[in-house]
Amino acid sequence: MTRSQPNNMPRRTSVNQGHLNLHPDVQQDKPGPKGNEPKDLMITPQVLNAPWARPCRECRSLGIPCGELRRMGEQCPQCATLGYTCHSTAEDAKNAIITDMMAKLRQSAIMDATAADVETSARHAWRKEKVPPVDVESYTQPFLSFISENPTTFHAVATVCKRLESRGFTNLSERDSWTSKLSRGGKYCFTRNGSSVIAFVVGNNYESGNGASVIASHIDALTTRVKPIPTLSTKAGYIQLGVAPYAGALNNTWWDRDLGIGGRVLVKNSKTGKIETKLVKLGWPIARIPTLAPHFGAAADLSHPNKETEMVPIIGLDNAQSEDDSSDKRQDFNILGGAGTFTATQPERLVKAIAGEMNIQDYSSIVNWELELFDTQPAQLGGLDKEFIFAGRVDDKLCSFAAIEALIASSLDDTDSSSIKIVGCFDDEEIGSLLRQGAHSNLLPSALERICEAFSEKSCGANCVSQMYANSFLISADVSHAVNPNFMGAYLENHAPRLNTGIAIQADPNGHTTTDGISTAFLQRVADKCDAKLQVFQIRNDSRSGGTVGPMLSSAMGMRAIDAGLPQLSMHSIRATIGSQDPGLGVKLFKGFFDHFEEVDAEFR
Repeated sequence: MTRSQPNNMPRRTSVNQGHLNLHPDVQQDKPGPKGNEPKDLMITPQVLNAPWARPCRECRSLGIPCGELRRMGEQCPQCATLGYTCHSTAEDAKNAIITDMMAKLRQSAIMDATAADVETSARHAWRKEKVPPVDVESYTQPFLSFISENPTTFHAVATVCKRLESRGFTNLSERDSWTSKLSRGGKYCFTRNGSSVIAFVVGNNYESGNGASVIASHIDALTTRVKPIPTLSTKAGYIQLGVAPYAGALNNTWWDRDLGIGGRVLVKNSKTGKIETKLVKLGWPIARIPTLAPHFGAAADLSHPNKETEMVPIIGLDNAQSEDDSSDKRQDFNILGGAGTFTATQPERLVKAIAGEMNIQDYSSIVNWELELFDTQPAQLGGLDKEFIFAGRVDDKLCSFAAIEALIASSLDDTDSSSIKIVGCFDDEEIGSLLRQGAHSNLLPSALERICEAFSEKSCGANCVSQMYANSFLISADVSHAVNPNFMGAYLENHAPRLNTGIAIQADPNGHTTTDGISTAFLQRVADKCDAKLQVFQIRNDSRSGGTVGPMLSSAMGMRAIDAGLPQLSMHSIRATIGSQDPGLGVKLFKGFFDHFEEVDAEFR
């Protein structure tokens, strides 16, 4: 994703107005004052308004720098980014910017300042200004694309990994030893089951036992999954598909929607004999769950439908088959893939459609698949001023997207961190997180422990691991409830988050979330430092609170934690509503958490 810098951007000041207290060490061409007493260097308006260049993020993250020096407002030919200076490494970028600052200081300040005076001032300005602000609106379109192009959890995780790898992250395997693979300053990611992903950055100054700034979300969403043997008898000429709800899907919002199909397919390679995993999604709606017209009276009451018999999707027509023909009798004449194969148990036309999309000629090479139905309507902007996003699968690809983008953005400016920055996007949250790819598994703790061990001079035992957990902080990032203007009475007064405002802290007195006074104060300090706004949500006493991955992760590791997520309307509907700025507002706070974790943590020691 390329970020362009607008021509009317506000000027960035790299030094505070007034005086800098400097100490002469090395003399410049013009002699400085006698003695070694510190003197004041006046910072002029010319210095304050200097358009300091910044390192080009895209060139640096891609590892293919253009090698050219370009001023603010000029375009980098490598990445088409405005307003950056391109350098081969982050350290080169830092040194070049400091050199540029020094030149400006020499031109605009007292000419008898020493080289050390100027360099000290420039390095101080670098430390203050090295973290660029987050362009909130630049994340809107990428989020729309992320939702529209990744209808299943498998697609979403694959896209996240591809995005991370394009930004310099190295893909790891849990099957390998990590001890010799990890290095300080390195960026890494790995998946489990193809449906959960962990990404982390090791600080340049990290030592075993140091803490981690952790964001955990879930990347699964309510959906409708195809049954193991979904072939059904034809009814009145309709071909139907056997499906089952995942979590709270197949609710009333699934009626009369254009449903596509996609997922992962296991294919046997005829040359190697290996089983390969491939992703598939058909580019058109193949299914629909039709309602009964209200003219039929009581039979049309769909408030409590039978999900087994009344919410069976139709996927085609076969009027040539008579009512007394059985599906078993028909299959005897044409078994795709041959008797005993997986495809022999699946609907014939579905097999042909999937195989055709994947360019598979031998049906018997399809060993198995995991398919699901999804709403095909793309995510889109809405509202008079396009202040809304209408989309499916928001819960919780939204916080997962924001966390991953925040980690990428923070890693580009990370030159002196002593901690681990890590994001976990988990599967199966909507059904309890109890599977091996869920947050209740050892996925996140084992990753942190392996990182700790890789940098430990001795064996990484319980003492070192417990020290790491105690020094860490977790944001359990799951979407919250935005206030609905048509149901104001359902919300607790002063606890009704708004769209396009910021992340909402989620509180619950009965332990359904991890939020407490300390963690709230911690996150507020982060928000103060990155100029982000926090909201608060708590459910009414007469309503039921939902759960998150926070309590299970925090209790398993003894880690300080808070639950905080972006608000949305229509949670668990097939289509939801968020603010168009909310993806970027999530990136802003999460990046601020990664950037300022160590200094905020020092305030709470």
